[in-house]
Amino acid sequence: MNSYRAKVLVAFISLACLACAAQAQPISKAVQAACKDDYKNYCGDYGLETSGLRSCMDRNGHNLSKTCVNALVKAGEVSQAEVDRRKSAGR
Repeated sequence: MNSYRAKVLVAFISLACLACAAQAQPISKAVQAACKDDYKNYCGDYGLETSGLRSCMDRNGHNLSKTCVNALVKAGEVSQAEVDRRKSAGR
């Protein structure tokens, strides 16, 4: 489970880099609902739709719940292939 969370961390880092390069996309309601507890536990000091939040989620990706990760994949925030690739790399 920890390696699964680790790959999510890396996926969030990738998203943060993309957000720096381009205007960040709004976080969907489904992702907000699925990741609500993760947000409160790890990144509650950051406002929604901020680069700080994305960066915080990147740093805490290894702690994110499976529900949150699945919602991020479903929303297209990160691909399942990328999550799998990073998991197999042990990150």
